[in-house]
Amino acid sequence: MKLSNYFLPVLKETPSEATIASHQLMLRAGMVRQNGAGIYTWLPLGLKVLRKIETIVREEMNRAGAVEVLMPTIQPAELWQESGRYDDYGKEMLRIVDRHDRDMLYGPTNEEMITDIFRSFVRSYKQLPMNLYHIQWKFRDEIRPRFGVMRGREFLMKDAYSFDVDAESARRSYQKMFCAYLNTFDRLGLTAIPMKADTGPIGGDLSHEFIILADTGESAVFCDKTLLDLPAPGLDFDFDGDLESELQKRTQYYAATEEMHDEEEFAKVPTDRQVSARGIEVGHIFYFGDKYSAPLKAEIMNAEGKSVPVQMGSYGVGVSRLVGGIIEACHDDKGIVWPKSVAPFDIGIVTIKAKDEKIQAAGQDAYDKLSAAGFDVLYDDRDASPGVKFSTFELIGLPTVIAIGPKGFEDGVVEVKDRATGTSEEMSLEAALEKLKADS
Repeated sequence: MKLSNYFLPVLKETPSEATIASHQLMLRAGMVRQNGAGIYTWLPLGLKVLRKIETIVREEMNRAGAVEVLMPTIQPAELWQESGRYDDYGKEMLRIVDRHDRDMLYGPTNEEMITDIFRSFVRSYKQLPMNLYHIQWKFRDEIRPRFGVMRGREFLMKDAYSFDVDAESARRSYQKMFCAYLNTFDRLGLTAIPMKADTGPIGGDLSHEFIILADTGESAVFCDKTLLDLPAPGLDFDFDGDLESELQKRTQYYAATEEMHDEEEFAKVPTDRQVSARGIEVGHIFYFGDKYSAPLKAEIMNAEGKSVPVQMGSYGVGVSRLVGGIIEACHDDKGIVWPKSVAPFDIGIVTIKAKDEKIQAAGQDAYDKLSAAGFDVLYDDRDASPGVKFSTFELIGLPTVIAIGPKGFEDGVVEVKDRATGTSEEMSLEAALEKLKADS
């Protein structure tokens, strides 16, 4: 993509309403535009990042055996009345009356609707286990939306729902999602800490939230830093064959994070290993048994021929919230520093003295060759100063920038700058291409 043909409305000044880094940088980098309190338009750059995160989340759900559906944003109130949550949920639920005076709502979550779908089609334990998920927009009418997309009213969420014949099977499904979440956040370039959590209005007796470290986080994190070095299960992880050994390896990890959520237990950790910090919740998983299946009569016939309520769990990831969360964890005083897996473009090209026909041709040649090699390239072909071009790419956080100027052109080299380390080196375009291929 050539920048002269792209829509990238960057801002020089930081908007006064933005108080945290992610909100400031998303507005300055032209990723989003606020349309109302907690409601945003996703502009091209922001949308590219959002879709990359969504793709990784989807791939890890699919690898773990979940099956994708797509449920509507507007739900009938009858289902929530049947479960008993319609009046209990509170003012965060946006209630609507349609033209036929039917009570409707803009879904803040989907436990009732997915349970209704399940009970309409599934009758036997032989059809289980089952995990259905979707990635859909939600709306929660926050009393005080703030921090940009970190706490907006409308947000994109992945929510998955597991269905099992008994508690033992349901906990196994929960553990699969636990491992899938560790892989998801690892692929996003994040270290996520699972912490024992309250179940809140979702309900149930088992829940973990996944926290990434950031100074602006709302959650207190108490952790032994040696536990942060545990690697994610990895792309070779077999959810059916490797689950038991993975969980056995992580038994100490679970216990440690749950105990250290308590300050008294945390104090027992040697001070040189203590991590006392703030964090951002980016995922939450629940096992809640028959909380929804019992009132909604979602029953299956078990192996003994008895009709029993299906055992359920739910698993949420704030896809749009993750955009802000990654920025909070990955930025510096110049702008965003995207992990390669979610960067909006792989490479930026800057031409110095772009009016020079030779430099212009060299920039086009680099753009063509990098694009042909499969890289997603943003070429700043504007008639602007080098300083403006470099600062734009630093602000939007592209992992690699290739600069082509008169001196380098004469010497047959380009400058390759790494955004994360700040290092740069000169080499031929061909060598740069091979290096980038090897690093990708």
